[in-house]
Amino acid sequence: MSLGAVAAFIKHLQTQNKSEHTVKNYQRDLEDFLKFYLVGETSEDEEQDRAELDKFRDWQLIDSQAIKAFMAHRVQKSISARTLARQLSAIRSFYDFLILKNLAHKNPAKGVKAPKQPQPLPKSVDVDWMQRLLELPIKTWQDTRDQAVFELLYSAGLRVSECSELDISPGLDELGSGWVRVFGKGQKERLAPVGSKAIEALKNWLTIRHEYAKEDEQAVFVNQRGNRLSVRSIQNQLDKRTVLAGLPTKMSPHRLRHACATHVLESSGDLRAVQEILGHANLSTTQIYTKLDLQHLAQVYDNAHPRAKKK
Repeated sequence: MSLGAVAAFIKHLQTQNKSEHTVKNYQRDLEDFLKFYLVGETSEDEEQDRAELDKFRDWQLIDSQAIKAFMAHRVQKSISARTLARQLSAIRSFYDFLILKNLAHKNPAKGVKAPKQPQPLPKSVDVDWMQRLLELPIKTWQDTRDQAVFELLYSAGLRVSECSELDISPGLDELGSGWVRVFGKGQKERLAPVGSKAIEALKNWLTIRHEYAKEDEQAVFVNQRGNRLSVRSIQNQLDKRTVLAGLPTKMSPHRLRHACATHVLESSGDLRAVQEILGHANLSTTQIYTKLDLQHLAQVYDNAHPRAKKK
């Protein structure tokens, strides 16, 4: 039933027009898992291992803890997160097949989470490109608004959602002191530093904002209808600005946030300050806020960020 069930599953995959590469990987993944479950990976006798695999009959004996142990073992062998995710997918799909054929009653892989895939960082944007993007002529009220948006994304390292959701109060209550108050992932509140260029751009926008915002609208940035400016609209406006600036690459709000982190880190070497500026979850606890003095953070930022330096 063991390898016979695997063989039946492989034939099932082939009838679904799965690629030969996927089929081979899934077969190897399932055999690796069963070998680990039955004999571990210490045996050097392949014939004995094969005999043990062939004798196995009851896939229902395997529970989620066994699959978690297999995943942990593979992590210890430095298997990539992408491969681990594929192996877990193979086991999960195999059990779905067994259930379909009444060879199992539940899928033990359903409760096991795949390791997180590492997210590649955006490509770095040099200071010259940022200057070209942020120093175009201001011709319309939308240009004034967008200038404030882009300066803020780059200056404070905000997530685009944080910029879109920024309210007049409490968001800008401490702008005069060089801070904006934002609510990040999980509604975690933080103060983000704002450089002189961004403060100037924000003040220019706030001077005319009342002409375009609805009377009861709390959002700092609004669209043509006077409502809150959406994340998609910010991306669209950034696309237009990128073309006008003649930049040879697609820009995104996240690249502006990444540029903020990169440029401050390159100038200061203070990784903890950069992580605090960005509000990363692993450094946004109360303990970290108390350990990292805001005055030190402000000093690092003012001295390091290309558009925070005073005239």
